[in-house]
Formats: sequence, C-alpha cells, structure tokens
Amino acid sequence: MPEPSIRPARPDDEADLARLDRETWSLLHAVTPPPEPHDPFFHERCGPDDHLVAEYEGRLVGYVRLGFPTPLASNAHVRQIRGLAVAEEARGKGAGRALVRAAVAEARRRGARRITLRVLGHNTAARALYASEGFAVEGVQPEEFCLDGTYVDDVLMGRSLL
Repeated sequence: MPEPSIRPARPDDEADLARLDRETWSLLHAVTPPPEPHDPFFHERCGPDDHLVAEYEGRLVGYVRLGFPTPLASNAHVRQIRGLAVAEEARGKGAGRALVRAAVAEARRRGARRITLRVLGHNTAARALYASEGFAVEGVQPEEFCLDGTYVDDVLMGRSLL
C-alpha cells in the first residue's frame, strides 16, 4: 500500500466517517458506547474543520480529530487529539502515523504551543505510536474508567510544538 494522502475533512465525508467510526469502535480505545447507525459524525461542537482524513487510492481509511482540551481562553494555546481511527485494512501501513504527524503540523499551523491527548493504558499500540512521535506521558489517572468490568488507566500524553 502506498503512502496515505492526508487532507482536511469535507462535509460530504460524513457518511464515510460515520461508517469508519462504527467499524473501528472498540473498548481498546473507546470509553463511550458504540455509535448507532443513525448517529451523525459531525455535530455543532465538532465539524469538518476539526478533522483530517487519510485516504488510500481515493478511499477514506482514517481520521484524526483535533480540538481544544478545554473551553478556557487561558488554555487556547493547546490543541488536543480528541480521536484517531484507522480502518482495519490500513493498520500497520502508516496511516495512523501520517495522521498524528498531520495533527501536529496542523496544531502548529494554528498557532498552538502544545499538543496533548488521552489514551487508555491498555492501548499499547497507540501509546507506542504516540511516544515514537515525541509525545511523553505527563500523567496517569489510575483505574479512571471501568470498561466491561475491567478498570483501565487514563494516560495523559503531550509534547511541545516550539
């Protein structure tokens, strides 16, 4: 598979992104219930401008959601990766790494000084990817979530963009 192309999301990506979200939902990374078939992907707090998508040969195979960690003006210099998904057939082929790099570049382009994320402690593949892209563990909230009867840590990671 060649390198993925990364581009900003468009409103007409809604159906593909909603499908991808349903297909990739897993307790490995999700703390919310699975999306329903009728759930919109874009909404008033999170629209196309908040997403970058990965494509292979014109097929949408992944996305990264970039937002603010809080609504506070004193925190507006920070961006947060608020979601990342890659289709099963594109995993291990560079789409996730390309999306993380694109999110870092976009956060920097938007004037951010830092970028952060939260990842579940048992998601070792995602944690390794983020670490390899310069993110460091900045905190751990032990047993923050109970997922299907198992307590899971919430790991806070971040990096400077300066």
